[in-house]
Amino acid sequence: MSFSSKVKEELAEQIPVARHCMLAELAAITAICGRTETDEAGEKIVHIHTENAAVARKYFTLLEKTFNIGSEVSAYTSVRSNPEKGSNIYYLLAQGEGLQAVLNASVQAVCCKRAYLRGAFLAAGSISDPSKSYHFEIVCNTEEMADYLQGLMIGFDMEAKIVRRKKNYVVYLKDGAGIVDMLNVMEAYVALMELENVRILKEMRNSVNRKVNCETANINKTVSAAVKQMEDIVFIRDTIGFEHLPEGLQDVALTRLAYPEATLKELGTLLKTPVGKSGVNHRLRKLSDMAEKIRDNQGGTT
Repeated sequence: MSFSSKVKEELAEQIPVARHCMLAELAAITAICGRTETDEAGEKIVHIHTENAAVARKYFTLLEKTFNIGSEVSAYTSVRSNPEKGSNIYYLLAQGEGLQAVLNASVQAVCCKRAYLRGAFLAAGSISDPSKSYHFEIVCNTEEMADYLQGLMIGFDMEAKIVRRKKNYVVYLKDGAGIVDMLNVMEAYVALMELENVRILKEMRNSVNRKVNCETANINKTVSAAVKQMEDIVFIRDTIGFEHLPEGLQDVALTRLAYPEATLKELGTLLKTPVGKSGVNHRLRKLSDMAEKIRDNQGGTT
């Protein structure tokens, strides 16, 4: 089962305590995957169609608990002839006087906003596998609905954005922290903990990789510096020789040639008169400057 399906299964089992929250969740599902009409007697009829059995089950349960009109809800399944094209389609038809309350549901309280977002996600949302990427989205048929959902999400301090995708409008989140906040808002706490565990593991891996890359870069830098030092020292030896070098420079040059892989600190301890790391570095710089001057002079005389 995909991570997205796990979240929907968790949310489908969650029934709000307050009636106004049930209405808010019903309103969201109706707005996104339903259509309404009025019969000859003036009663509202709601048609819901979805490819997710959890959504159909949740909608039926909410209607039954909110209005006690379960007996007036009919449902049937359309089995696609080619299973590869997708899952089955579930249809619900409900009618009753109470349905007008769904269409006029007030989404003002924080709890109702949570319920509305939960219903919207159940109806048309998805979340990518967090071990691969962070992406949360709700697909809307109209720009008005997308703007409304974006406003609700921004109200919970989430950086929700909208993008046009063919005929639809998609409200989405791309950062892991924002998706964690969204799961918290929808009260999908089991999924939230699973995502957080994945985030922690990914951050640990990234931290280790950064340290390894940093250490590798430092090693490469040290090796490159040592190679350059060896080249300069050999160049000085082969051009002017070490005889005329000051004793300290001659000592560090000979020691570097003898111990090409030694660190600056190790070189300092190997000298006839030991010096610290900064002292060794200072002498090697002098040798490097000397080698450059010799090269410059040679270039000017050719």
